[in-house]
Amino acid sequence: MTDKLHHTKGIVLRTVKYGETSIIVSIYTELFGIQSYLVNGVRSSLKKAGGKASMFQPAAILDMVVYHNENKNLQRIKEYKWQLLYQQIFSDIPRHAVTQFMVELMTKCLKQPEPNSDLFHFCEDALLCLDTCSDAVMANFALYFALNFATFFGFRIDDRYSGRNHFLDLQEGSFVSENPGHPYFLEGEEARVSSELLKVMHPGELRDIKLNHSFRRVLLHAYENYYALHLPDFGTLKTLPVLKAILGS
Repeated sequence: MTDKLHHTKGIVLRTVKYGETSIIVSIYTELFGIQSYLVNGVRSSLKKAGGKASMFQPAAILDMVVYHNENKNLQRIKEYKWQLLYQQIFSDIPRHAVTQFMVELMTKCLKQPEPNSDLFHFCEDALLCLDTCSDAVMANFALYFALNFATFFGFRIDDRYSGRNHFLDLQEGSFVSENPGHPYFLEGEEARVSSELLKVMHPGELRDIKLNHSFRRVLLHAYENYYALHLPDFGTLKTLPVLKAILGS
């Protein structure tokens, strides 16, 4: 099967150096899902190559023309350019920390090269919103993204919170009326706020959910456990300690 050219958007997830001047970059593409690309010459010291490697920063959204062959694990990019230039994601420290958390979550969950346009557009829209939203929205954005991202992998929390069902069983992914009898649950205000976050239809609504830093850190840790309970080999999020520290500063 010969390589065919395709036009697709992609979200950069991870970049590693390859040889003297090249990189291998993991990109979540609109057309093909997660893919690895070899990009030559972007780390050259020559002036004509200057700045190209910076286009492959994690979270960058690229407009690309790519060669694709289903029988190959490593593809190539013919043309690439910014789909857009972020206003704040790469320059604002708290926003960048949230972005790194989102990218790591995507990297851990997106394993198979399967296209999912709804998931791609959710991730793209989330990054665009984070870039321009208010600080009040940004402060709750990681919580919102973590809860809604799970939807695409089949383990969204079933929001049946009520005065009776006031325990959030993270193992079962649902609100229940009794203590689950294992350590993976939330109760009280933590369960109620989780229900409130699940009801958010647009990120702009996050401004109305007032939380303090320590409360956000508790929820972030709980949601990390939630993913670890439902995805094999999920492990821990390396970006979470940084995010917790910055949200608490």
